[in-house]
Amino acid sequence: MNTQDLIAPPQYNIADAVEKFADIPTRTAIRWMNGEGGIREVSYSELVTKANQYAQVLRRSGLEKGDRVLIMLPRIPEAYISYLACLKAGLVAIPCSEMLRKKDLIFRMEHSGARAIVAYDQTTAEVNAINDDYEALGRKFVIGQKVNGWSPIEELAEQESEQYEGEKTSRDDMAFLSYTSGTTGNPKGVAHTHGWGYAHVETAAKNWLNVKEGDLVWATAAPGWQKWIWSPFLSTITLGATAFVYHGGFKPEAFLKILEKEKIEVLCCTPTEYRLMVSVDDLTSYDLSNLKSAVSAGEPLNRPVIEAFQNAFNINVRDGYGQTENTLLVSIQEGMEIKPGSMGTPTPGNQVEVINDEGDASPTGEVGDIAVHKDSPALFKAYYRDPERTNATYRGNWYLTGDQAYRDKDGYFWFVGRSDDIIISAGYTIGPFEVEDALVKHEAVKECAVVGVPDEIRGSVVKAYVVLREPGNVGNIEEFVSELQDHTKRLTAPYKYPRKIEFIDELPKTTSGKIRRVTLRNEAKETT
Repeated sequence: MNTQDLIAPPQYNIADAVEKFADIPTRTAIRWMNGEGGIREVSYSELVTKANQYAQVLRRSGLEKGDRVLIMLPRIPEAYISYLACLKAGLVAIPCSEMLRKKDLIFRMEHSGARAIVAYDQTTAEVNAINDDYEALGRKFVIGQKVNGWSPIEELAEQESEQYEGEKTSRDDMAFLSYTSGTTGNPKGVAHTHGWGYAHVETAAKNWLNVKEGDLVWATAAPGWQKWIWSPFLSTITLGATAFVYHGGFKPEAFLKILEKEKIEVLCCTPTEYRLMVSVDDLTSYDLSNLKSAVSAGEPLNRPVIEAFQNAFNINVRDGYGQTENTLLVSIQEGMEIKPGSMGTPTPGNQVEVINDEGDASPTGEVGDIAVHKDSPALFKAYYRDPERTNATYRGNWYLTGDQAYRDKDGYFWFVGRSDDIIISAGYTIGPFEVEDALVKHEAVKECAVVGVPDEIRGSVVKAYVVLREPGNVGNIEEFVSELQDHTKRLTAPYKYPRKIEFIDELPKTTSGKIRRVTLRNEAKETT
C-alpha cells in the first residue's frame, strides 16, 4: 500500500461508506448491552434511517454546512446515529466526554464557535449551569428523557423523512473537531477532514484492527474522545462490521465473560484494561477462541501482559501508536514478527520517520523525534483557529508528534517517551517507559510512573511513583525500596534505576486515562 491508496475521491462523505450496508436487511450495525446484560440491536437500515432523520432535524434548526456541533453522549446507539447524522448533513462533530465540566464546555463553545449541542438527558446539568449567551445554547437537543429547555431530537426525528440526500462534501471538508486531553494549557482543537476518515479506515481499521465485513468488534473507548472515532465508530460501521457496545462499568472478570459469551472477534482495549484482565485468577478458564484480532493503543503495552494473553488464549495483543492529530502511525500488523517492547513499523501508506534536529532521518539506534510527512492523508488539517501553533509543530516537511523513539536495523520503532518526559541524568538519556516496564514486572507493583527530578550533581535523577497491589504486605520500606531498585537494575541498564521511589495510592490521570506525568514532575520539583 502506498500513500495514494489512502487518498479519498475528491467528492467524498464518510457517511457514504455506511449507507451501502443498509440494503442488507439482516446486517446488524450495533449490538448494545447495558450493565445488567440487557440487549438492543440496531440494523444498518435502522441506523441509516435514523441518521437521515436526525440530520434533517439539525438542518431545519438553521444549521448550515460546516457548522460545529458539540456531542455529549455515553456508550449508546444514539451516539453512532448522531455522529453519522452530522457527517451526512455536512456538519462538524465535536466529541465531548460526559466528564467535561462547565468550564471545559465553555472553552469548546468559545473556541469552536459551535452552534448546537446534542446531549444525553443525564449529561445536561453542566450545560444548564452555563449562564452566558453562547449560540450553541440556542440549539440544545436531548436524547433520552425530556429535559426542560431542550428539544427532544428523537421525537422530532420521527416527523422527518427516512430518505435524505445529504450535503455534498469534499475530502477536504472538515468532519470532526477533536480536542486534545490538555495535559498542559488549554486543549488544542484538532481539525480532521472527511478524507482523513477515509485514510484512517484504509490504514488502521483494515490493516491493524484487521476488521472484516460481518465481524463482531468490541472497541472499548467511550464517545467524547478521538479514539472513539478511530475504533468504535469508523472502524466498524464503515466496513459493514457489527459494533459491540457495552454500557457498563469496567470489571475485568465481567469483560472476560462478555468476550466469551458474545464470541467477540476483534478487540481493541486500553493497556490498563488488558493489564487488569490478565491479573484475574484462572485466566485460562475463559474461552476466547473466537477472538482473532486483539490490539492496544493509548500508551505502550508492557511485555508481561502480551505474554499472558498469548499463553492463555494463543493470541498476540498487537501494539499501536497514534495521536489525536493523526491516525495509527506505527504498529504491529497482523502476521508481523513481534519484538516485545517495540511499537512496530510505520503503518501502510504513511511516511513516518525518526528524525534529528536538522529534519533528517536519524541513524539506526539513535534517539530522535517521531515525525509524519506533511503529505500524509492521515495527518490532521490544522489546529483550529491557531495557525501559529500549527506551524510550530513542523520541522521542514515533517510534523513532530512530540514523542521520541529510535529505529532498529529491521525498521522497528522503540518508544523512548514524550519529548518533555525524557530524563537526562549525568549525560544519559532515559525514557520513562522502559523504567516503568521494568518496575511493573515486580509482583508487588500494580502501577507506576517515572519522571525526572532536579539533582544538584546529575542535573536530574529518576524518580518512580509506585502504586502497590497490597501495601499492607510490604515490610521494611527502606529494604523494599532497595529491592525494587535492584530489580530494575536487573532488567534494564543500571544507570536507569529509580534513585528515588515514592509510594502513592493512585496515579494522577487525565479524563481519558493517561498518566499526568506533568503533575508528578511539578509535585516533585516542589518537594525537592
